[in-house]
Amino acid sequence: MPVRLSRQKLIPALDIAGKLRQARPVDTPPILTAKTTAPRPRRKGRAKWLVIGLLGAAALGAAMYWALHKNEPPITVQTEKVRRHSITETVTANGKIYPVLQVHISPEVSGEITELPVKEGQFVHKGDLLLKINPDVYIAGTNQAYAGYESAVATKQTAVASLEKAETDYVRNKELFEHKLLSESDFIGFKVALDVAKAQLDSDADQVNVAQASLDNAVALLLKTTIVAPLDGTITTLNSQAGERVLGTVQNAGTDIMIISDLSSMEARVDIGEMDVVLVQAGQKARLEVDSYKDKKFAGTVSAVANSAEGFNTSSLLGSASGSSSTSGQSATQFQVRIRITDLESFRPGMSVTASIETRSRTNAIAAPIASITTRVLKDKSQPGAKTNAVPANATNVVVAETPGTNGSKAEKAEKAEKAEKAEKADKADKADKKGDEKNKPVEVVFVVEGDQVKTVPVKIGIFDDDYYEITEGLKEGDEIVTGGFHAIGHDLDDGKKIVKGTGPGREKSKP
Repeated sequence: MPVRLSRQKLIPALDIAGKLRQARPVDTPPILTAKTTAPRPRRKGRAKWLVIGLLGAAALGAAMYWALHKNEPPITVQTEKVRRHSITETVTANGKIYPVLQVHISPEVSGEITELPVKEGQFVHKGDLLLKINPDVYIAGTNQAYAGYESAVATKQTAVASLEKAETDYVRNKELFEHKLLSESDFIGFKVALDVAKAQLDSDADQVNVAQASLDNAVALLLKTTIVAPLDGTITTLNSQAGERVLGTVQNAGTDIMIISDLSSMEARVDIGEMDVVLVQAGQKARLEVDSYKDKKFAGTVSAVANSAEGFNTSSLLGSASGSSSTSGQSATQFQVRIRITDLESFRPGMSVTASIETRSRTNAIAAPIASITTRVLKDKSQPGAKTNAVPANATNVVVAETPGTNGSKAEKAEKAEKAEKAEKADKADKADKKGDEKNKPVEVVFVVEGDQVKTVPVKIGIFDDDYYEITEGLKEGDEIVTGGFHAIGHDLDDGKKIVKGTGPGREKSKP
């Protein structure tokens, strides 16, 4: 239960609280006036010291950069002096070996092969029997043609006899007509009969010629059922067997029965791109590497260069149909080049070959190793702000002078001057763009050794072989150039870089 206090007990507590709340007089605090702060005196030398500090920091940074740059370890390179060499430029291409002369045997008549006495790989002489086709149909055709010919001859003989009779009747009745013993109408009838007999004889003579041609054709077809070898050679391909039916080439493509090749004369047929084919000409020498003869190289001579690209005729016929299609999937343009092999060997048609054709050559030419040439964007060493008084060759200088007596107004002259000024500015802008592009274009350079540094020298190159570039401008005989390592030439070296000659790639470690 809560405890309740009586009123008598609460009164003393209230008296004590009254005593504690007794008021005490408090003095009013004095009001202080704000003191005026005097401006601090400005330091006149503060800006000067700031400038001195910045200049000192810049000088210290430049000194540190120079010290670090000076202490940069030299690049280890290999060098070589420029000498004269004989350079032969080559074009390399891949292809296959084929016989110079090969004949595809296809029948001119259709039928069943009854005889095939040869086999693949067999050597045959010109005139040897290759195959026979069933001649029954062609024998019947020949007999029919012969009968037609005999009939035409008999008809012609009848026409000859009729002509003789008509001539006799005409002569006899002519005498009667001259003596006026025969009427004119009857005489005309005998004359017409003579003309008809002559025409009939001419027609029958033509029919004899037609029958003779049909007989000759039938005999020719009969003879074509027997096929003999057209040349001395080897049967390199045999596609048919005895008993098969073949299709003739008279009105069709025909069946390719076999291929006879003269293996005593072989050639390499290689495909060369359009960028290199312009350098290839008939009569140029070539070196051939056949995959089947790894340790041997063969000599050859270019015998023919194709005048049109492979598949050009087909692509031109289908060009209108595929004109809207994308050309990204098309193969590269190739030209076939034939190389006659002068070294005899037991080549087989279809062997893979790699040909190196000698296109151009230089004797005693200044040359540099291929590894020593790289590309760089040359820095412009001209002083900024330099002025020149040279006037461009194609600059347009327009002077508008007011000549007394002219009809043009001042406004027209001002407009012409403004147009000329715009044209001149556009011309100068184009020249500046072209000049900037030429400056930013990488050029071929070599690094010439000068003491313990290198100098970037731009060069012009000519032909090249597997080892050297011909140098037409930029170097002279005896100059020492950097030839290695690969990373140094391609990335590290630049104009003024320090080098040290060594035997291997890499950088020399700096000494402490």
